[in-house]
This record gives sequence, C-alpha cells and structure tokens, in this order.
Amino acid sequence: MAVRHRLVKASPRTVWGVLADGDRYAEWVVGTSSTQEMTGEWPHVDAKIAYEIRVGPLSLTNETVVRRCEEPDVLELEARAGVLGTARIAFELRPWGRHCLVILDEHPLQGVGGLLHNAGAEVVTQIRHRALLGRLAKVCEADAHGERSTHSARTAPAAARSHAEGGADA
Repeated sequence: MAVRHRLVKASPRTVWGVLADGDRYAEWVVGTSSTQEMTGEWPHVDAKIAYEIRVGPLSLTNETVVRRCEEPDVLELEARAGVLGTARIAFELRPWGRHCLVILDEHPLQGVGGLLHNAGAEVVTQIRHRALLGRLAKVCEADAHGERSTHSARTAPAAARSHAEGGADA
C-alpha cells in the first residue's frame, strides 16, 4: 500500500475544485493524455472517466470510477487498467492552516497488479505519486493565485471515439 502526502499551498476548497472537475483530470494525473466522461457526473459515485495513457509508442485506454465521494474531504477512485487489474486510489483533504494537506493512498484490488505487487512496485508507485502530487499542487496553487491553467485534455480516447461512432468495437 502506497501512502504519500503533500502540503498544497491552496485552500482545501481550491484543491477539491480541481479534483471534482473531470475536465482537468489529465492536468494532474501522471501519464494521462486525454479524458472523456463516460457515465454519471464527476465526482459523484459511479461516475466514470475514460482516459488514454501513452508510454512511448504504446497507447492504452483505461477508466476510473468514483467509488466514494464525501465532498469536500474524501474522493476514492477505482482505476481499471485492463489485464493489469484495478487499484483503489483515495484522496483525503485536510485543512492545514491556510493550506491543504493532501493524503494519497493507493493499493491494488484485483488482477495481475495485485498478484505481482511487491517492494519494487511500491517504489514505482511512490515515484508516480510524488509526480502526481507535484502536478496537483502546481494546478491548485495556480488556481489559488488566479492563474488557472488553460490546458484541457478533454478529448475522446480512440477506443471510446470508435465505440461512440459505432466502430468495430461497438
């Protein structure tokens, strides 16, 4: 189980605003190049976002489902990564003076990721969490200073577009 925290120099309300905006998912989730809301209204329970992850020449379409939402303090997600399985990813926001302490907790639930989970995988997860929390802090702190990012990666991943357009996968 990988737990990491970061003090974000923005209010918990600002941080929640970023987490609760599905259009901004790719701004702070490491490796995500585009997103698309599939069902529900993010971040309500059972809402889904499809996203594309690019690793070199490879492109994978995965999805994340909201499993628990206690606005404005807790957001728990289940990330589905095909054959790799699923993982629980929980964000807890705590007021810390004028700022927000963000606690990120992730562990595998099902699939190969859970079976192969070991100390090496934990190290990789910690590195990814450090990067994710850094990106989240940058986005939130820019918002807190009125410098909201204009980047939006809300586009349909190829598989979702093909499905929506009645392609071969439909």
